[in-house]
Amino acid sequence: MAGQLRFDGRVVLITGAGNGIGRDYTLAFAERGASVVVNDLGGSFTGEGASSRPADLVVEEIKAKGGKAVANYDSVEDGAKVVQTALDHFGRIDVVINNAGILRDKSFARISDTDWDLIHRVHLRGSFMVTRAAWEHMKKQKFGRIIMTTSSSGIYGNFGQANYSAAKLGLLGLANTLRWEGKKYNIAVNTIAPQAGSRMTATVLPQEVLDMLNPSYIAPLVMYLCHESCQESGGLFEVGGGWMAKLRWQRTQGAMVGRPDKIMTPEDVRDHWAEVVDFSKTSNPRSGADTVKDIMAGMQRAGITSVRRNDTAGTTTTRDVEAALKHTPEPSLFTYDHRDVILYALGAGMSTQESDHLKFLFELHEDFCTLPTYGVITAFNSSGGAFRGNPGLKIDFTKVLHGEQYLELYKPLPTKATLKNQAKIVDILDKGSGMLILVEVTTTDEQGDRVAYNQFSTFVVGAGGFNGKRVSDKAKNTVPAPKRAPDATVQQKTSIDQAALYRLSGDYNPLHLDPTFAAMGGFKKPILHGLCSFGIAARHVLKTYANNDVTRFKAIKVRFAKPVIPGQTLQTDMWKEGSRIHLQVKVVETGDIALNGAYVDLVEGAGSSPQAGQVSAGSALPSDAVFGQMAQQLTPDLVKKVNAIFLWNIMKDKKQAAQWTVDLKTGSGSVYKGTPKQGKPDTTITMSDNDFIALVSGKLNGQTAFFQGKLKITGNLMLMTKLEGLFKAQAQQPAGPSLLSDPVFTELGRRLPSAGAAIQKIKAIFLWNITKDKKQAAQWTIDLKTGSGSVYKGTPKQGKPDTTITISDQDFVDLVTGKLNGQTAFFQGKLKIAGNLMLMTKLDGLFKEQASKL
Repeated sequence: MAGQLRFDGRVVLITGAGNGIGRDYTLAFAERGASVVVNDLGGSFTGEGASSRPADLVVEEIKAKGGKAVANYDSVEDGAKVVQTALDHFGRIDVVINNAGILRDKSFARISDTDWDLIHRVHLRGSFMVTRAAWEHMKKQKFGRIIMTTSSSGIYGNFGQANYSAAKLGLLGLANTLRWEGKKYNIAVNTIAPQAGSRMTATVLPQEVLDMLNPSYIAPLVMYLCHESCQESGGLFEVGGGWMAKLRWQRTQGAMVGRPDKIMTPEDVRDHWAEVVDFSKTSNPRSGADTVKDIMAGMQRAGITSVRRNDTAGTTTTRDVEAALKHTPEPSLFTYDHRDVILYALGAGMSTQESDHLKFLFELHEDFCTLPTYGVITAFNSSGGAFRGNPGLKIDFTKVLHGEQYLELYKPLPTKATLKNQAKIVDILDKGSGMLILVEVTTTDEQGDRVAYNQFSTFVVGAGGFNGKRVSDKAKNTVPAPKRAPDATVQQKTSIDQAALYRLSGDYNPLHLDPTFAAMGGFKKPILHGLCSFGIAARHVLKTYANNDVTRFKAIKVRFAKPVIPGQTLQTDMWKEGSRIHLQVKVVETGDIALNGAYVDLVEGAGSSPQAGQVSAGSALPSDAVFGQMAQQLTPDLVKKVNAIFLWNIMKDKKQAAQWTVDLKTGSGSVYKGTPKQGKPDTTITMSDNDFIALVSGKLNGQTAFFQGKLKITGNLMLMTKLEGLFKAQAQQPAGPSLLSDPVFTELGRRLPSAGAAIQKIKAIFLWNITKDKKQAAQWTIDLKTGSGSVYKGTPKQGKPDTTITISDQDFVDLVTGKLNGQTAFFQGKLKIAGNLMLMTKLDGLFKEQASKL
């Protein structure tokens, strides 16, 4: 068996603790190490008078035994004062036992206002006041245990105790709600109905029964429920005389008395009464959501698929369709600014963890822009105008589903605008099982120029069969993805609050937030907006294939296939076919396809990249060589001192040209091209290639660069100061011209750990003398002898070179890329070798791998 349940370090507050059960609680908790607040007003059991004597006696008894206790004489209606005593003397509050109570028993007709109010003030209001005062402290410390004290009178009722019964059952209702609100903060709330001898029961029960119902039988249950090891919450327990039991609700299966196709009458209730009260089939509900589920189950058993009558289902005619198509609602205006743009970006999953998040989340950023899919938000409310007041539509809106969405932009959306939207139904199709309504919304700016076009495909379940056409030349159709492995894949875990955030952009359907509405729709939990998944997927495509250049977005089409629950992970698979990116979105946790038949059309441009996260290759940058040299300057002391990961975004002509990671946290540290391979960057730095060179060479002051906007930093700014040692080492390197060979050597060094076994067996040191304009411009060492090998600028750090090679900068690049044959170069005098000539042939494998990358 496990050891004794202790309460050392815990602070326990017990109300009504001067006598009876309350006194037993205080003595028991104190004996087990708790610091106890003994609250007692000292009045009579009918609520009259006051005295400090009862509480003082209990405190004295605890202290005499070596325990810790303090008295409080306030009324429980002054709950804040009661709790403050615990905070003043012990600094915290962990457990609240609402035990204080009085009796004023009278038959219902004889209960006065005072009898009613006083009972509720002590029992129900008092428990509320004390618990509320302790609640925020428990939330902050992520721990709390609360006991409410009801009674059998509250559960079952009892003659002469209408006031008492009502208050006691109210405590159960309070506890049932607090158990849900406290769950997130590790606050457990339980209710007990004790049967014990006390001042209040001495006038009701005979002495022999009182002897059997000793108060000492109650405390053990309460102590267990209040211990940190007990996770029970929301329970109701009867306890007394050494016996204890848990109670729960039980409900009959019930009967579906009413139907949507007829008016329900009292006679219907009478005729189904035997089923309503039949306990042969039962359930045990624990929440209001369980009630909704049972209602939905009853409807399903009765074959009912809608809770609303649809007198017009199946009555659509050709004339109705013609009238619906002719209806043109008034245009509507939509005004937004940077706050709406940023809110939408956050709702669509944009995060400050993204390296270029500022262009979507910071209105003062030089490239601040609007996500293209915000175009559906500008048109969303207007689309409903095509339905409102339309004389040809006779549909049940409880059966309406958003099936597909198409968005096309004619130019990038501004970050602030007032736009005009014109909605219109362009076609109505008969799909047999339902009606498909195509609604287009054309959006123009204040100059009358077209900005966007939306097509909402709305499906009305059960409204088909009106002999209408089945296809439309106006529909923007979905396109299946290619039957091959995806070219790129991006995963993103949605937030548990994703729907709550996204709805603030204008889609306030309670289905996405209220569990009760979600249950009525047949969902176990509120679901994510389909257009939120739509926006997230579009972001993945834009990042992967357009480097987040919003000017390259043209159009997107998706079909909404399965719902997504907030908190689930979305995986966007992408296939590139020219300027069209096919996509499919899968829920990782379930394997369900959420979006299919989807694609994004891009405007061709230099930003295309074949794989997610890949930075477009460009011409060699001066910064490449500097980062390569940085890798050689790393020391264990520097890694230990800095303990951080830096991501550098190197810009050229205001476009991202390269990304480099300086990892001074993982292992012995590393510098490599690309985003971090492990973990997330602690600091992200964005600056131009030229400014970076000036910074590390000491020509540009970091603080000056920051305030001039040349150096942009997100994350931990203070970490930048820890790189000064690395920068000083770079600044001390002799300045020289930018060489084509520098990034090649850097890349050779980066790929060395993954080189084949043949390369690793060479066991030789090569010194390269690189010349430019017939003068030595640089020296590089390829050390395949020491440790696991290394490539660095300068002469060998250990040992002597086995082979020394002298070659011009351009000829070296041609040699590595295969444009220049080594033997030919040797005999032409372009390649000079000293030492072991045969070792040069062993480098072919390393050069061939490099050639495929250049």
